[in-house]
Amino acid sequence: MRQIIYDKVKYIADKYKGYIDTEDLMKEGLTNRQIGLLTAEGKLEKVAHGHYWIISPEFSKPEDYKAVEVARVNRKAVICADSACYYMGLIDKEPEILSIATRRSDRHKMKMNFEVSRHYFSEQAFEDEKHVFDTKYGSYNVYGIDRSVCDCIRFREDIDKDIFELVIENYRKYDKKNEERLMAYAKAMRIGRQVERIGLDR
Repeated sequence: MRQIIYDKVKYIADKYKGYIDTEDLMKEGLTNRQIGLLTAEGKLEKVAHGHYWIISPEFSKPEDYKAVEVARVNRKAVICADSACYYMGLIDKEPEILSIATRRSDRHKMKMNFEVSRHYFSEQAFEDEKHVFDTKYGSYNVYGIDRSVCDCIRFREDIDKDIFELVIENYRKYDKKNEERLMAYAKAMRIGRQVERIGLDR
């Protein structure tokens, strides 16, 4: 490609400093063919359909890039279960697979550059106890700790065994846990007996 295209990419990188959508790349004067070539050359990283990260030595991805990128693809998705426990600070080890929740009626494709475990929730269950994390790259949603611990028990088969045990161990010691709220979620999810057997109130 001509040098003018690379100069344009540098200008875009300086302007956007991170994530950019196909629509904005084209507004800045790039064609679909040029976007494809720049991606092949490692100037752009395609994070999902229609979404890119501008590769530059002047900045790097944020630590919470997985949550940020999921939100850019589907702004209504919510980080849940073990991943929510990590983002909410209950555990300090990030799960390799990002757990996300969407409504059952949500038809957004969630094909990412990293592995995602997607869980579908009813309308009422989906709306409960969401927290919004605001960053310079955009905002994303995360479920609260009490609810997320219940989700971990509910989706236990989909969660790494060591991560699951860490969640349970840390929740038992968690000084801000709300056992009443925990059991309310457990009963709504029909896992009350499982929660009682695990003994989270120790």
